Amino acid sequence: MRAWHFAERPDGEPTLDSFELREYERPTPRHGELLVRVRYLSVDPYMRGRMRDADSYAEPWAVGDVLRGGVVGEVVESGSDRYAAGDLVAGRGTWAEYSVLDADDATPVDPEVADLPAYLGVLGMPGRTAYFGLLDVAEPRPGDTVVVSGAAGAVGSTVGQLAGLNGCRVVGVAGTDEKTAWLTDDLGFDAAINYATTDDYRAALDDAAPDGVDVYFDNVGGPITDAVFTKLNVDARVAVCGQIAHYNAEAVPTGPRKLPQLIASRATVRGFLVTDYATRADAARERLGGWVRAGDISHRETVVEGLEHAPDAFLGLFSGENVGKQVVRVAE
Repeated sequence: MRAWHFAERPDGEPTLDSFELREYERPTPRHGELLVRVRYLSVDPYMRGRMRDADSYAEPWAVGDVLRGGVVGEVVESGSDRYAAGDLVAGRGTWAEYSVLDADDATPVDPEVADLPAYLGVLGMPGRTAYFGLLDVAEPRPGDTVVVSGAAGAVGSTVGQLAGLNGCRVVGVAGTDEKTAWLTDDLGFDAAINYATTDDYRAALDDAAPDGVDVYFDNVGGPITDAVFTKLNVDARVAVCGQIAHYNAEAVPTGPRKLPQLIASRATVRGFLVTDYATRADAARERLGGWVRAGDISHRETVVEGLEHAPDAFLGLFSGENVGKQVVRVAE
């Protein structure tokens, strides 16, 4: 089998030099483990933080480690009574052709609900991040204006649709005309801003959110967030999910000071992690699956073909190549 390993820590934006593909014998599962033939693996922006030798909410990768992330695949050998060979499961695995999963942490996959890549997106960790970040942290109310940055990604696209289901006006911020058209034409966003072709973010927000911003779901940080903070209404809620604009920066720029703007708005700003809600993960999966099955939530995956191209798929996240969830097809 082949597996990707972490070869060196990058300075600034990662390159292919940070990855090394190795070949060795596939492992044998122990009691309580599953050997899974990986069909799809996930690449996610948070993984950039694991490349740093610094304390963070995600444990740093050691140089030489096999790279880890979400996978969906078929059980080949089972050391657990919960699953048998041939079952489809999702879980935390490795960037490899075969991966050993803890049976207690694996979840069953039903292709009748959605295709397999969706279990790494809307029905996986990104979907649960959107679910808890919007509904528990941001607490949307009918009639609220909700602005979502990184809106065409796996998390942001789900956030916007959940906000719409809760009776909100939804504004998405994304980086291409294709993405903004997908948000408004296919996902039901009320307005979308292409930040790459917009010279004045504050003016664009005035047009898209003329009554101000009640909820801001922040996946990006940087100048977009600076602009949104000037539009926050009284009692606004800000859910800080990610800061992808800063992930490759060696020194984070200070930017405009935002705290004074929170005084007049009396806004609440709260960061969160999806792992905070681990005990409620099954309930979130069930509700998200129901919405997907009913057609109330749409999803899209950008599929990169071949394990050998997994690093390219990861690097593509930082140049905005994906629409929806970025995944790698490892095997049919």
